[in-house]
Amino acid sequence: MDSYILDTNLFFNMEEGLNLGDKTDAVVIFLTKKAKELKKSGQAQFYMTPRIVEEFLSFFENKEQPFLKDFLSGIIIQSPNVGSLSFSAQIFYQLVDDIRARSYRGLRVGEEEIQKAGHLMQGKTDLSKKDFEISIGEVVKKFRDRYRQATRFGFLDSLADLDIIMLSQELGGTLVSTDEGVLHWGRIFGVKEMPASVFGQLLRRPE
Repeated sequence: MDSYILDTNLFFNMEEGLNLGDKTDAVVIFLTKKAKELKKSGQAQFYMTPRIVEEFLSFFENKEQPFLKDFLSGIIIQSPNVGSLSFSAQIFYQLVDDIRARSYRGLRVGEEEIQKAGHLMQGKTDLSKKDFEISIGEVVKKFRDRYRQATRFGFLDSLADLDIIMLSQELGGTLVSTDEGVLHWGRIFGVKEMPASVFGQLLRRPE
């Protein structure tokens, strides 16, 4: 039986070709139906980790909706057994090197945006608090965007991300995600993966 480990973004990123519905509710309902069918026929099982489930549910104001409970009853919720997993030290060298490089890029972004803010505020000595916040607001926004791009894009930035990679490794299952960081580090750890568009096509295939 095939195992598919699902990431949160599959249900909310409608631009990645999953094509299982035009909104999140429809995607969840369709995946629920397929999860139960495939599990019953012994073809496949869908997995999510507890942290991913928490992340998934955080997008819904009403977490007690029947279709959400139905979905969670049709998948397997499992944490990776991190105490039993071992990896090459080379992976951790890559991780530390990546963190160091991202930290430096973030520092450079901060320096550049501080300089821009300084130039912007030259001669503006009598601004009210409101006018100051309006003047500096665009710089702050740009700094946040550039800092996020420099330090987080293509990286593992949560334990939930690491969980699904570890569970994929443990089960020998297939990781399904649209997150570039998760996919990049999944490849470093050597887990199987499937593009969202291919996963969607697989589920839409007639029985």
